[in-house]
Amino acid sequence: MPVGYQDYYEALGVPRDASEDDIRRAYRKLARTSHPDVNKEPGAEDRFKQISEAYEVLRDPEKRAEYDRFGANWRAGQDVSGEGGFGGAGFTGDVHFGDGGDFSDFFESLFGGGRGGRTRGGGPGFAGYPTRGADHEAELDLTLEEAAAGGHRHLSFADGRDYDVDVPKGVRDGQRIRLAGEGGPGHDGGPAGDLFLRARIAPHPRLRRDGDDLHVDVPVSPSEAALGADIPVPTLTGTVKVRVPAGSSSGRTLRVRGQGMPATRGATGSLFVHLKIVVPKHLDDEQRELYEKLAATRFDPREELI
Repeated sequence: MPVGYQDYYEALGVPRDASEDDIRRAYRKLARTSHPDVNKEPGAEDRFKQISEAYEVLRDPEKRAEYDRFGANWRAGQDVSGEGGFGGAGFTGDVHFGDGGDFSDFFESLFGGGRGGRTRGGGPGFAGYPTRGADHEAELDLTLEEAAAGGHRHLSFADGRDYDVDVPKGVRDGQRIRLAGEGGPGHDGGPAGDLFLRARIAPHPRLRRDGDDLHVDVPVSPSEAALGADIPVPTLTGTVKVRVPAGSSSGRTLRVRGQGMPATRGATGSLFVHLKIVVPKHLDDEQRELYEKLAATRFDPREELI
């Protein structure tokens, strides 16, 4: 029977040079309005299958490259000449057919009308055989403070689902939290898929994260840098006093142990304080007089360059 192909880029409404993030955002937006659990209009399920198939191909760099190269006949570019089906040794492994979880007409023509998401070993899920439900993914937006503290979170989705989630302390941007059995339903007695929450940590206005360590730029006055001083430094939970050694130059880095991110395993990271000497933009008469006296003393910071 003839198979009707679709333009995957057109299905998701993205240009052919779209980034992986663009593709992911487009899919998430369309899936929210087309999922048959939410949209009861005629044709919504077919539309959801189309965008799920498009997303499955375009989010995979290898599949996308084949599709870009061969177009509608992209699967013809794969090696299917071996004996015993795909690849010459039977069709095995761990195959994920997208967050949507349902076969499109294209997949149904290949696999005899099976429905399912991820199948493990022994084939892609023929009709009448138990197949595992699709894995779903959602984003979990966190501040850096929330990522450091971890703890209990209550999440509500647009489709009415609610979850209580334990966020591990020190969770990293992009790290996934697995909720077993909360994905797409299985078929013909198969188990449900999993729901993965991918942490997305918003940039902090002052602190920068590097693994389990934090970095912060702190301005100091010329007198504080020259004479030494105790200065307040921002942390995730407030401020700490840090001693600036006398004779510090701009760019000097001070380390404060135990003030970084909690490590998922091991000790808490450190806070690295980067000093930045700042001078007044406008001088009053007294300040100008003092700086002129200082300038009259013998100190050449460029002496080693000459």
